[in-house]
Amino acid sequence: MPSYKLIYFETRGQAEPARLLFAAGGLQYDDVRLTREQWKELKPKTPMGQLPILEVDGTAICQSKAIARLIAKEVGMAGKTPLEQARADMIADTVDELAAPCQTFYTLADRNKAEVLKKEFVEKTLPRAVALFEKFASAEGYFVGNSLTWADVTFFAFMDWVITAIPGDHLKGCENLKKVMDNVSSNQGIAKYLKERPETPY
Repeated sequence: MPSYKLIYFETRGQAEPARLLFAAGGLQYDDVRLTREQWKELKPKTPMGQLPILEVDGTAICQSKAIARLIAKEVGMAGKTPLEQARADMIADTVDELAAPCQTFYTLADRNKAEVLKKEFVEKTLPRAVALFEKFASAEGYFVGNSLTWADVTFFAFMDWVITAIPGDHLKGCENLKKVMDNVSSNQGIAKYLKERPETPY
């Protein structure tokens, strides 16, 4: 079995889908969480100058989506057919697009402008996106087929962060999406991980 080392910051962020997938599949890995100071020292030595990085038997893989997709394939959660895999990719890509503005309003130096962007996201962008996702999720709580895929896990990771960072009933009336969240959080490996994972601000 390959040796895995996942390198990221002391946050959930873009590495959380990978951590959840590792947990769901019961794969052992080294969860390396860097401080900002440690990252400054390591950054010049990395392939793309960014995190997360997954080392597989010493070979570095960059980009969070590539990492999550690789793990999903390893644990049988990428989709059972090429069409299912494409659908899972579609959902994961859309989640990624939805998450992009969040990085802006949490890192912007101008806090007043950041609050305006955050308000627009919560009141306009997020409700539209949630309504769209609700249509793609089945009544059983899966985006693809009849079992968990990395699409469900990716959506869960993002919404779990949103609910923590921006309290509110963001899934009000979205019974299919609530079932997706329940299906992911009740997975045995993920439930154990969620109970034991380090407390982080985001």
